[in-house]
Amino acid sequence: GGNAQKQKKQAIIRLEEEEEEEEEEEEEEEEFKNWNYFIFLLYRLVYIASWSFLMDDFMQCPICLDSFKVPVTIPCGHSFCKNCISEYWEGKEKEVHCPFCKETFKLRPQLNRNVSMSVLTEMASTQSPGTRDVCTVGAETTGPEEICERHQKPLLIYCVREGMCVCYECSVNECQGHETLSVGEELRNREAELKKKSAEIQKQQEVTKQTRAELTYNMEKEKVSLQQTSLWINCKFSQLMKLLAEKQEVMQHFLDRQQEVALLESEQRLSALEQRSMQLSALQDQITLAHFFISVCVAQQESRMVEVPAFTELPVDLHVCPQEELSPVTDVLSRVSKLLCEDLDRALQPPGGHDKDSSPQDKRPILAVVPSPATPSFPAERLGLDANYCSLTFDPCTANAHLLLSRRNRKAEHLVSGPCTVPSDQRRFEHTWQVLCAQGFTGGRHFWELEVSKPWAYLGITYAGIPRKEKGQRCMVGRNQFSWSLQLDERQLGAWHDGRREAVLGQIQGPMRIGLLLDYEAGTLTYYGKGHELHTFHSVFSGEQLYPACWIGEGVSVTLCDPGT
Repeated sequence: GGNAQKQKKQAIIRLEEEEEEEEEEEEEEEEFKNWNYFIFLLYRLVYIASWSFLMDDFMQCPICLDSFKVPVTIPCGHSFCKNCISEYWEGKEKEVHCPFCKETFKLRPQLNRNVSMSVLTEMASTQSPGTRDVCTVGAETTGPEEICERHQKPLLIYCVREGMCVCYECSVNECQGHETLSVGEELRNREAELKKKSAEIQKQQEVTKQTRAELTYNMEKEKVSLQQTSLWINCKFSQLMKLLAEKQEVMQHFLDRQQEVALLESEQRLSALEQRSMQLSALQDQITLAHFFISVCVAQQESRMVEVPAFTELPVDLHVCPQEELSPVTDVLSRVSKLLCEDLDRALQPPGGHDKDSSPQDKRPILAVVPSPATPSFPAERLGLDANYCSLTFDPCTANAHLLLSRRNRKAEHLVSGPCTVPSDQRRFEHTWQVLCAQGFTGGRHFWELEVSKPWAYLGITYAGIPRKEKGQRCMVGRNQFSWSLQLDERQLGAWHDGRREAVLGQIQGPMRIGLLLDYEAGTLTYYGKGHELHTFHSVFSGEQLYPACWIGEGVSVTLCDPGT
């Protein structure tokens, strides 16, 4: 009996010890849970504090001190609400400045939306720190925010697939097989991701800042370069104008001196002629008195006393300044004029430029400037062209005042001495150094040749509707939709139509003869020179009259050749 009681007491002691151990385990488990819960709350507080810092200092407009509404960023880098900065700058037309850093902008910047800031603002407004991480079942709204509503346990686990925090039982029952992390680990991952994105943004900001600095530097560099170039060009033009004025003064002094010499010489001749006239008048009076004497002997005696003096012939032509002496000067002036009127103008035109004034005014077919595929030999005997040779003359009613016509209107020469006095005529080219032929063609094949003294001319054909009273290049043959021409230049030939130029192979120097063959029905205009075909235009002519036309540079003469010469 004593043993039984002893065993019973031992069993009771063991049960009490087991109960105490179970209670201790439960207390340890509860303490562990409370500790984890404390750590979780600490992370949440850090997260909430970080989020509040972003909301207060990073995602607020400096003007209205509220969350951004349509955030925009200005060139200095600061961001504002679009309405706030617009109202701040309202009424300021020219210079405006940043309300935050006071940087001034000469022109009002364009307000572009900051997409990244807009996304962050929307996230902040739709996901606050206290409501974005909840259990799938739902969290309590009154009491601790990190307690599962269903199981009343802390949200210590983060489900990657569901993208939210759950309790232990939810992770076992409803998130089975899903990838899970502790809340602390997920917070560290989020912080690492934010740091990575922040580093990327900072890197992009540095790149943007560096690019902006380089662009600003290059702009200033180019500005200085353009200013220096402008100063150099203005200086050169000033020097040239001063030099031209000085040379003009020297030349004028030379011409005045030549005029004085010529006038002095002519006055001396006039004085000699007056003395001769008086002497002859005296002799004539003696002869008249002799007629009053009746005696033949006396008359004979008086007639022997009158002797007709032998005078030396005085020239009546005056050469104030021989053309041979002025030829070097006029040649230089012609070359300078060509450089200014043609070469400099061509240098100022953009590559592939088109004359703005040459827009079509009618619906005539546009000519395609097509280079000849080959340069076949052009027989010296003009095989097949003699029958088409036509005799042409220049129309004086169309000739510009600077052009002098001679040789029965078969030669046109650009005078360097200035324009002639010509009658007013609607057909005359007012400002363009140009002349048309009197003969026109509405069909058939026609061939003519022109002798050009210097390579500074445009030879071609035109309709009668070509502009004649305008200033500028639109009146030139080939520079409008009415005409076609071949430009003769020392460096390169050029085919022109409707203001467009096509380079033509070949060079010319000095006088040369150019032949033109017009086939109206075939729609071709072919140029020949030095025994070879130079170029062919292809078009569809409208049936109106086409006139041969010439634009002639300073000091240049163009002669229409006679058939057979």
